[in-house]
Amino acid sequence: MRQNSWHYSGLLLSAMWSLLSACTPLKKVESNDKAPDKVRVAVAKVTREDLSRQLELAAEFRPYQEIKVHAKIAGYVKEILVDVGDHVRTGQLLATLEIPELVEDLDHAVASVNQNEAEVNRAREDLRRSESAHEVAHLSYTRLSSVIRSRPNLVAQQEIDEALARDRVAEAQISGSKAGLVAAVEQVRASKANVNKVRTLQAYSRITAPFPGIISKRYADLGAMIQAGTASQSQAMPVVELSQDDLLRLVLPVPESIVPGVRIGAPVEVRVPALGRSYQGKVSRFTGKVEPTTRTMETEVDVPNPALVLKPGMYAYVTLSLDRRAAALAVPLQAVSSKEGKETVLVVKQPGILEECTVVLGIETPTKAEVVSGLNENELVVIGSRSRLKAGQAVDPKLILMGATGEK
Repeated sequence: MRQNSWHYSGLLLSAMWSLLSACTPLKKVESNDKAPDKVRVAVAKVTREDLSRQLELAAEFRPYQEIKVHAKIAGYVKEILVDVGDHVRTGQLLATLEIPELVEDLDHAVASVNQNEAEVNRAREDLRRSESAHEVAHLSYTRLSSVIRSRPNLVAQQEIDEALARDRVAEAQISGSKAGLVAAVEQVRASKANVNKVRTLQAYSRITAPFPGIISKRYADLGAMIQAGTASQSQAMPVVELSQDDLLRLVLPVPESIVPGVRIGAPVEVRVPALGRSYQGKVSRFTGKVEPTTRTMETEVDVPNPALVLKPGMYAYVTLSLDRRAAALAVPLQAVSSKEGKETVLVVKQPGILEECTVVLGIETPTKAEVVSGLNENELVVIGSRSRLKAGQAVDPKLILMGATGEK
């Protein structure tokens, strides 16, 4: 009775194991008088590799900054010190304007300052005289007031009243002199501000570079009349066009499906076919919205260009790394077959018998796929055509080194 119990338990475990297995059970090959020859198949090992999902996009190099340099004030071009192709540094003088009327304005403003300073000196003298007159008048009134208190009948009341009036008049003159002095000082401040304004306008006659870069266009020549580049004068002619080229930017139209994988600071590889070289850059910024017309999000990549080899306008291909898997189980894409929503591979089991296994895949590269479940490391999978192969078939595996030029 105990022996039968053990026998039934073994059968039950065997059946459960068959149900849980991801691979198709072996089909028994019918025996013939003569065993068929083994089919030779190409196989590859399931290996662990670092995989990454990538996307390649085309873009055009643009200057990091590019502006048309306008004059802040109208004038004639007196000299222009740069031309197309010249590299300039921040603050370097590009051109100077001739503005004769500013010289006269400055002379007038300086003369106004001198005149107003003279008025300040005169107001100070008036204040001193007023203070001296008030001191005398106040002293006279104080003495008469003291006398009338000690000897009431000695001084007439009219004389005391007149002394008091003179004291108050002198005090009022002091207030007037102080107000005149304050007004004169304010006039000096206003005239000095006017001098500073004229000198600032004169400084605008020197047109300098706001950032380092290359002169990409020149619009003005000697003697040309330049209008002030204000918003109300949109037709004002610029002097030059300046482009920063030691740092370039690429604007990529990232598809909507890839947008969640874009990260600031993510490294990218920039391939420039015209130079036959690749450069390293990084994702620097993105708009944060998908354009409704193109279903893409503009993403910018900054590429340092210290040697100035890259030129604005060149085309480049940018490879974005979206997902990365370190030491992931990987199989060649040639080994995977999709049918009815399932991915399967043919695995060569010992001793050379095929089994069909269902696998769950992760990220894919152009040549490899990540295996999340269904296979083990170092197993052999069939690559290439599977039209004449089936589970349970005996095969002669030939290992192919994927990515190598030879076979093993």
